[in-house]
Amino acid sequence: MGSQIFATKPLNVIMEEASETGEGSLRRALGPINLITLGIGAIIGAGIFVLTGQAAATAAGPAIVISFILSGIICAFAGLCYAEFASLIPIAGSAYTYGYATLGEIFAWIIGWDLILEYAFGAATVASGWSGYFVSLFDDLGLRIPPQWIATPGTRLVLYQGHWRQLATVQQTLSSAGINPDSLPHAVGIFNLVAFLAIALATFILIVGIKESANFTSAVVFIKVAIVFVFIAVAGAFVLHHTGVADANWHPFIPSNKGHFGDFGWSGIARGASVIFFAYIGFDAVSTAAQEAKNPQRDMPIGIIGSLVICTVLYILVSGLLTAVVPYTTLNVADPVAIAIDATGVRWGSLLVKAGAVAGLGSVMLVMLLGQSRVFYSMSRDGLLPQWAGAIHSRFRTPWISSLVVGVCVAAFASLIPIGDLADLVNIGTLLAFVIVSAGVWVLRRSRPNLPRPFKTPLVPLVPILGILTSLGAMASLPPITWIRLLIWLVIGLFVYAFYSRRHSKVQIAAVKKELGALP
Repeated sequence: MGSQIFATKPLNVIMEEASETGEGSLRRALGPINLITLGIGAIIGAGIFVLTGQAAATAAGPAIVISFILSGIICAFAGLCYAEFASLIPIAGSAYTYGYATLGEIFAWIIGWDLILEYAFGAATVASGWSGYFVSLFDDLGLRIPPQWIATPGTRLVLYQGHWRQLATVQQTLSSAGINPDSLPHAVGIFNLVAFLAIALATFILIVGIKESANFTSAVVFIKVAIVFVFIAVAGAFVLHHTGVADANWHPFIPSNKGHFGDFGWSGIARGASVIFFAYIGFDAVSTAAQEAKNPQRDMPIGIIGSLVICTVLYILVSGLLTAVVPYTTLNVADPVAIAIDATGVRWGSLLVKAGAVAGLGSVMLVMLLGQSRVFYSMSRDGLLPQWAGAIHSRFRTPWISSLVVGVCVAAFASLIPIGDLADLVNIGTLLAFVIVSAGVWVLRRSRPNLPRPFKTPLVPLVPILGILTSLGAMASLPPITWIRLLIWLVIGLFVYAFYSRRHSKVQIAAVKKELGALP
């Protein structure tokens, strides 16, 4: 059976699965607006509300705007490839299924295992950011949550300017202000209960039903996009009336490199692009819902490309205004947008932005958990994971066991483990998925040129090649430790594949039977 690890899953089998109906199948309930809002729901979140400030403060400075443009270009190449596959192969599983159909089972396993990393740890990372904004908003409303229950075990917290903040994120700010951290009230985190409850609620919504999840996400998306426009309006008005402040904060637009790769300068812009890439990972989650779209051939490309374009424009506007309102050196905090809106002096704006961050990050968690459970579902259907991962609830028609297991694990990650560098790990996993999807489009165009494609990626092979090269370039700018962690994760996955998945693969079992003459 070892010779069959490069066996591909026949497209006719995939299309039969996509056309299934009944209790054992996913419910087709999503239209183009649902899919666009699903994408925006995943994309607008941690990128705008958390990582933009951190990347500007530590890597790119005001040139973070250029970093967003670079990330958007990388995603555009990959997004066009995703759109072709999503319309051609309208089934849950995203890059995993596309890899299985074009490059072979071992590549499908690698990308499926990689997507587990992307979505699960991504949701945990976002849950931690959501917790920070939620606690800050409650503080502003006079509702204080005990600090021991708002951070992971062992995290040192200080009470600064009326908010409990992680000492690691405000250390530089305190030093600049001449404040000794020991002079401030202290606390140590025990369990991030806020993040745990957030994941628990998102998991419950996903189990109840995909239509309910999509409607919830749509409602939240309209709210948070409105909040983003509020920030753009308030910050834009401030810049127009304080052009001197903006000019000072934007000078120099590209800070000089400090002697290390990624430490400002043009290499810092590249590093910033790889950091904020986390902000874009949501659009590929749209493709995991292909089997639940009413008209996937038409609507999937609309959902993927539409959400990507809208969010890129908003990201560029927000990042530019963020660094214009306040010095980029002050933005390495958990809530940079809140700091910027506070600097404008518009009190109600601060409350609205924090509420928007809570809504925005909440919908990101929901879509990431949805993507994770759908990848589990697809891998289980192929025999690469146990059958329970593909079990569909008879009433709700959702992969409820998969959603429940994922939710429990992610809640544990978010509430007990300091996330730290996991955003980089999520980024490198996403970029690897982009490489495989881009390569898959190119391979399938050469091997099956006559397949009916409702949406065609333009300029093949140029666009797939650019998707591969730009993704690899972004991966190269990530720290070496991130590559080491990815390799460790993949090695663990290959052990699982060797001792379980390879032996239970439906594709391989069928291939062996055919070789033995058991099948015609």
